[in-house]
Amino acid sequence: MPKTPPPTVGFLLHDVARLLRKRFEQHARDSGLTRSQWQVLAYLDQNAGIQQGALAELMDVEPITVGRILDKLESCGLAERRPHATDRRIWQLYLTEKARPKLTELRALGDVTRSEAFGAISAVDREQLLATLGQMKANLTAACQMPVAERQAHHG
Repeated sequence: MPKTPPPTVGFLLHDVARLLRKRFEQHARDSGLTRSQWQVLAYLDQNAGIQQGALAELMDVEPITVGRILDKLESCGLAERRPHATDRRIWQLYLTEKARPKLTELRALGDVTRSEAFGAISAVDREQLLATLGQMKANLTAACQMPVAERQAHHG
C-alpha cells in the first residue's frame, strides 16, 4: 500500500484557515451578521475613511461585492458612506457608533475561536508559529514583487 505523503504547508494552511472561518461562523451564527459583514466591520475599524475599491483590494474581492455588503451594513446602521472633502466622486467608509458593540462581540468570538484552535499548544509554540508565519508572509510579499524569471535565477 503506497504511503500517503505528508500535507504540504499550502494545503495545511488552507485547511486551518478554512476551519477557523467555519468555527468562527458557528460561533457567530446568532449575531445577525455574515462572516463577510464581520470582515468589513473589522477592516473599517482599522481603516476608517477607506474607499470602496481599496477595501475590496484588502479583502481580495470585487468592488461590487463590497458594495453589496456595505449596502446591508448601512441599512443596519453599522457603517456609512461619507462624501470625500474635496472630490465629490469619492465616498469614504466609516463605522457608526452602533457598530462598536458588534466589534466587541466580534473580538470575543475571535478570541474563543483562536483559543479552541490553539488548544493546549504552549505560549512559546504559539509565538514561534506566529513569527514563522509572519516571516513566510514577508518572504512571499517580497517574492511577489520580483518578476518570475528573476526568482528562478535566484534559485536555479
